[in-house]
Amino acid sequence: MGRTGLRARLRDPALRRATVDSLIALGLVLVVGLMSAGVALQAAAGPSAVVVAAVVIAMPAALAWRRTHPVASAVTVYLCALLHLVLGVVAFSSDQMVIVPTDVLVLVALYSVTVYGPPWARRAALAGALLGALLLAVVTATWFGGASLWNFLATLLGVAGMVLATWGYAQFRRGRIERLESLLERARRLEIERDQQAQLATAAERARIAREMHDVVAHTLSVVIAQADGGRYAARTDPVAAERALTTIAEMGRDALADIRRILGVLRDGDAQAGTALLPQPVDADLDALVGQIRTSGVAVSLVRMGEARPLPPGAGLTIYRVCQEALTNALKHAGPGARITVLLQWLPGALTLQVDDDGRGAAAPSDGKGQGLVGMRERAALFGGTVQAGPRPGGGYRVRVQLPLPELGAASAVPAPLSPPTQGAR
Repeated sequence: MGRTGLRARLRDPALRRATVDSLIALGLVLVVGLMSAGVALQAAAGPSAVVVAAVVIAMPAALAWRRTHPVASAVTVYLCALLHLVLGVVAFSSDQMVIVPTDVLVLVALYSVTVYGPPWARRAALAGALLGALLLAVVTATWFGGASLWNFLATLLGVAGMVLATWGYAQFRRGRIERLESLLERARRLEIERDQQAQLATAAERARIAREMHDVVAHTLSVVIAQADGGRYAARTDPVAAERALTTIAEMGRDALADIRRILGVLRDGDAQAGTALLPQPVDADLDALVGQIRTSGVAVSLVRMGEARPLPPGAGLTIYRVCQEALTNALKHAGPGARITVLLQWLPGALTLQVDDDGRGAAAPSDGKGQGLVGMRERAALFGGTVQAGPRPGGGYRVRVQLPLPELGAASAVPAPLSPPTQGAR
């Protein structure tokens, strides 16, 4: 066994308890056990004296496992005490009876089994000790003849009182140990729950940051690529269009860089201590600007609003904006050239619906299977009890539909407003 394994074993509480009890038992054998054996050998002779001497040495030795195996230890001590009492392990003088010192260890065994043993063993140990007190009182009364009744009562009350006092203190001690173990177990559970909550919070924060980074970077790169492709073809015939494309690319790059710095700043500092104030998060009211950015890349995109707008729960507006942003990004990447995109934002009595349709290639568009856009959409909507549906739409193209539940409106506002014509510019 290496040093590491030895240190680990020495740190084991059960091993430490067994070691301490073994050392104490060894000391009792050398002091009390040998003394009692000497008393027994002096009081009598013959084989019975040798047996008794061995028994009184075995009594302190049995205390070596009083905490690891309390029932076995108590049974051994009790049987040894009964055996030496039956064999007459009592040293007699002319006028008194002398009991061997190891008899006191019966109280130690009673204490140990009461503190560390099961409930049935505690009751059995108490009954056995009281029975031993009765037997000792009978032996005392028998020896002292005329004063037998008084000696019987005095011995019975004295020994039984010590037994009950030991048992009562052991019960008190066991109660304190159980309360301490309960507190330790509670602290352990609280520590586990705290660690689990920290892990869940970390995972949720990582997922949130991953969604934000994906939405910002993927959308910006898609628009930049579209602008770069358009500007490259327009550079030959329309330098002004190429210049507009480069301007859009520069603006989009700066906005994306600012968003990434904001996200990383919060990740690093947890607040605005990085030296710049935190910018407000986009909400559903910013969809016009988002559609305008897509339109500058040359894509035909329109925004339709239905119903009566009303305040959203905190974070719901950001969810609508990010889902729309991701849906538009996917349409830019997969719908194909010449595709038209329609964004519908509909306020219903008990829900808010966002629907992004395109008439492009739909599910036939190639995909590397590594995108996390739909996963992020569903995670965002699930935070508010919403649902996301994505797939080919009737008549061709692709549709992304998200619905977030909202508090019910009154009867006066339950009828949605008429459908407005598609917007061709920022509202």
